[in-house]
Amino acid sequence: MNEITVIGAGLAGSEAAWQLACRDVEVTLCEMRPGISTPAHVSGDFAELVCSNSLRAAGLENAAGLLKEEMRRLNSLIMLAADKHAVPAGGATAVDRKFFSTEITERLENHPKVKIKREEITAIPRKGVVIVASGPLTSASLAEDIMDLTGEKALSFFDAAAPIVELDSVDLTKAFWASRYDKGEADYLNCPMNEQEYNHFYQELIKAETAEVKGFEKNMVFEGCMPIEVMAGRGPMTMAFGPLKPVGMVDPRTGKQPFAVVQLRKENLEGSLLNLVGFQTHLKWGEQKRVFRMIPGLENAEFARYGVMHRNTFLNSPKVLQADFRLRNKPEIFFAGQITGVEGYVESAASGLLAGINAFRFLRGLETLVFPPETALGGLAGHLERSPTVDFQPMNINFGLISQLKERTRNKREKNKRISERALGILEEYLCNNHLKEIHDGRA
Repeated sequence: MNEITVIGAGLAGSEAAWQLACRDVEVTLCEMRPGISTPAHVSGDFAELVCSNSLRAAGLENAAGLLKEEMRRLNSLIMLAADKHAVPAGGATAVDRKFFSTEITERLENHPKVKIKREEITAIPRKGVVIVASGPLTSASLAEDIMDLTGEKALSFFDAAAPIVELDSVDLTKAFWASRYDKGEADYLNCPMNEQEYNHFYQELIKAETAEVKGFEKNMVFEGCMPIEVMAGRGPMTMAFGPLKPVGMVDPRTGKQPFAVVQLRKENLEGSLLNLVGFQTHLKWGEQKRVFRMIPGLENAEFARYGVMHRNTFLNSPKVLQADFRLRNKPEIFFAGQITGVEGYVESAASGLLAGINAFRFLRGLETLVFPPETALGGLAGHLERSPTVDFQPMNINFGLISQLKERTRNKREKNKRISERALGILEEYLCNNHLKEIHDGRA
C-alpha cells in the first residue's frame, strides 16, 4: 500500500499532505468544508486563518522565527505560501489570508499525488496509515470517535478572534503609522489614548455584554488567546501592560508617549483591512461596535468582521501520543495540529510537517524521527511527550522548550540568537544524516 489518509485540510493537514506528496506517496486529503462549516471558518479553502493573520515574529532571536526557518529548510508548503503572500508587519510575519489560503489550496488540488475528498469524516479508518489533523474545531462525531480510540476524554477551551475594520473608515488625524522604537517600517496603525480616554474605555469594556457560548464551562480560555474583556476584568491596568502597552511609541501630535495605544495590523496586501491587535473578543456584535468605537480614531470604524469565540478541542497528548506524533496504542494513526496541544499557526503547521515525515517513514518500514532537542522542531515535539499528564495545556514554541546553551550569556537577545544558530547547524547535519536533505532539494 502506498496511500495515506489525512483528515482535515487546515494548516497541519495541508502541510502533512504536502510532505507526503513530495515523497511520492498517494494522499487522500479529507475536508468537510465548505459542505459542513464551523463557527469560525468563512470559506472552503485549505489552511484558512480563522483568528489573526500573523504568524508572529520573523527574526531568529525569537523562537517562532527559528521554527519558521527550520520549516523552510524542510520544504514547508505553509512557509512557501506565507513568504509569497506576506504583508508588511514590522518584525513579524503576517500574510494576506485570502491569497495565502488560495495558494495552498491550489497547490494541493493540482498535485498529482493528492486526491481531495470534500466530505465529513465521522470515524477514523482502522486500516492503513492515517493522520488526524481535524483541528481545534473537530466535529462532534469525530471527537466522539477519537475519545473512543484513545480511551481519553478530549479537553476543551475557548478561543477567540479579533475584529477587522476597514482602513478608509479610520480617522487618520488621530491615528498614526509607526513601529515601536522606530524599528523597521511603520507597519502598524496606532490609536493613542490619554489616561481619561483609557479609563472610560476600560469601564465600558468590563460592563459590556458578552455573547452566550453554549455547551462549555465559563472562563475556559487559553491564556495566549485571551478575550480583551477577560483581560480587562483582571484589573484596570492589565491591558496597558499588555496589548495596549505604549512603550517605545511616540504620538507625533504631542511628541510624547501616550498613556496607552491600540495597534492595528494590515490584514491584506493592499492594507485596506486592519485587525485590532490583541482584541480577541466574544462581546456581542452590537457591543463591539459601541465599545471599540470609543477608541480614538475608530469613532466611525466600519467592521469587515466582528470578533468571535469558538470551541477548541485537544488531546491529553503526554498520555496518548509519542514524540513522533503516533498514538501509543495505535502506532499507525498519527495526530497533528492544535488537536495535539500545540498552540499557534506555525506550531500547528510544524506538527503537520513532522507527522507527514514520520507517516511516510512508518509506511516505508523506516524508523520514525524525533528531531534533536536543540532544534525548535525537537523542542515542540518533546513538549507533547514530556509534559505532565495532569492539567496539560497548549503551548506556543519558546526557547524554554529547546535545550539550553552550556555557556552563560547576559544579553537575552544574543543568547536566543546563539540558540538559533546552533539549532540551524544541528538541523542541517540531521537532515543530511537522515536523507531528508535530498527531498528538500528536490532530488528524491
